[in-house]
Amino acid sequence: MLNGRDCAITIKTDGLETDIPYSEETVRGAVSILEERAAIEGDGLRRALAAPAGVTGCVAAPLTVGTAPLLLLLALGGGESEAESSGGARRLGLRLAPMEDADGFDLIQRRGGDSVLYEGCKVEGFELRIERGEAIRLRLDVWGEGAPRAWPGGGAPASAGARRYHGDAATFRVNGKEQENIYALTIESRKKGSARTTLRLHRALGEGADFPETIEELEATALLDGGRGGSGAIRLTLKRLARIADETKVDAADAVIGPLRYYVAGAVTAEARGAGGGEI
Repeated sequence: MLNGRDCAITIKTDGLETDIPYSEETVRGAVSILEERAAIEGDGLRRALAAPAGVTGCVAAPLTVGTAPLLLLLALGGGESEAESSGGARRLGLRLAPMEDADGFDLIQRRGGDSVLYEGCKVEGFELRIERGEAIRLRLDVWGEGAPRAWPGGGAPASAGARRYHGDAATFRVNGKEQENIYALTIESRKKGSARTTLRLHRALGEGADFPETIEELEATALLDGGRGGSGAIRLTLKRLARIADETKVDAADAVIGPLRYYVAGAVTAEARGAGGGEI
């Protein structure tokens, strides 16, 4: 059954439960079709039977001060690449390996008074977007082999007071130089079977030189609540980017805008700091 959106999600890892209250999701039980072809001497009809085949779908949610470390860890598959940076902030590194090697987690989906448990889930890919005027959003593409089952529990967790990381006041640095004409970027990673990470860099094309064919380092920093009332930040760093496409709209009415697409050949790291400047 396709459950749609506006559910509350709880993620269970190592006995800990983390509520993801602002979620839009299409996680559902997957099915496989057992098909029997008609015999030569039969009536010419095919017969099929649907059988449970685990879980599939995605979970999309804004990053909040409480959920960002876990969601980024699930997306990037930090594992042995995790390290401590200066000031005690947590830094997570993307593990360039097939998704089957990453750790699993359980997912509880709540809608109204109903709760469903999906066990042994994994992330086969993700998309992370930073955009001016919008909260930072992360989509996890989820899969698992275990069939969903009913889960006892109450209603959705409360979402009030969860502070979000926001694209307002975000800064972008390319090869160490701040760029003010970038209005959004999207990181996409497909990890199951063969890892591949790409970046869509959305910018307004002005006068002078555009972004180079290769970028040694791109750094994006976004603040809690767009920088209002706190100093919490998320910093993403991507290494060794090679341009693979230019999708600029040259017929735009005003500024010429559009994304450049880059293949990310090097490391991707994420660093999250709370409002007090320390690890969250």
